[in-house]
Amino acid sequence: MSTRPRITFNALPLDLRGGGVSTYIRELLAALVPAVDADLVAAVRPTGRGELPDGVTPLVLAESHGVRRALAGARGFGPCDLVHGLDVDLPLRRTGLQVTTVHDLAIFDVPWAFPRHRVAGERLLMRTALRRADAVIAVSAFTAGRVRELCGRDAVVVHEAPGPSLVPASSAEIDRVRAHYRLPDRFVLHVGNIEPRKDLGTLAEACRIVGVPLVLTGHGLWGASAPDSVVEIGHVPGGDLPALYGAATLVGYASTYEGFGLPPVEAMACGAPVVSTPVPVVAEVVGEGAATFTPGDVQGLAATLGDLLADDAGRAELAARGAVAVRALTWERTARGTAEVYRTLGLPV
Repeated sequence: MSTRPRITFNALPLDLRGGGVSTYIRELLAALVPAVDADLVAAVRPTGRGELPDGVTPLVLAESHGVRRALAGARGFGPCDLVHGLDVDLPLRRTGLQVTTVHDLAIFDVPWAFPRHRVAGERLLMRTALRRADAVIAVSAFTAGRVRELCGRDAVVVHEAPGPSLVPASSAEIDRVRAHYRLPDRFVLHVGNIEPRKDLGTLAEACRIVGVPLVLTGHGLWGASAPDSVVEIGHVPGGDLPALYGAATLVGYASTYEGFGLPPVEAMACGAPVVSTPVPVVAEVVGEGAATFTPGDVQGLAATLGDLLADDAGRAELAARGAVAVRALTWERTARGTAEVYRTLGLPV
């Protein structure tokens, strides 16, 4: 029988088609396996089981969504030395130490971006987790600041990173992906799900002004739909992302609110030039690795896109700056920072 500490993760949001939170769960768990000396167990739904890395034991619960998924997490996952809510939620019954990761406070800061019926419940769940947790991890200094403002708690900042597979693709892979998705010769790419705070309307209108197609991945959340003028290619398997970034003339990110913002750093890691609003990953982490514009400023974005589309050397320089800026971001570093939080609580891992 193992005498190592047992860490149980609330990984119920994990899904093959999930967004940034699923990426965080998948990559962090993979990096934690060699970083800690502990038995790792992850509570997942059937749709997330196949996303777990070797070295993490699945605890498969019934398929659930929304409120039901939150209730499943609140009921708990059995005895353990530490439970880590990878997307805020923690069990109501304490069986050991508790750590919560906060990705953003969008439910407080931009409630208009969510279905009305979800706002009150999710605010309550977040306040409860932040009150009960022994330690709080925030994915950016911006999010840590918002946690402090909301409930007076200090959070440890542990940045996210591009995945190890997100590296520049070969010419052959780019050609394959171009053909598979029937991509235009020149286009602006947006990677991520379709939801109100991504402000795809601004990005689409700016692309229309400069006469370049906008290609969207992902799917609509809560009934949101893409602007009529865009090219939608739906969910893209992770293995195709590097070549998709490599095929793009520019990668655009117009989000009005993020706790971190993974797509810009993933694009930079794959060698793509990025134009983005100053989301936390750009404002505090990669600095001049991306060209920036004011959220909602269609004309300003159109001017930036137009200048870069006409300047091959300028795009290459921007891509080179981005590649340098993201080198320090690794999931191994994220795992070390996370493990250190466990150790500060006295867990011998």
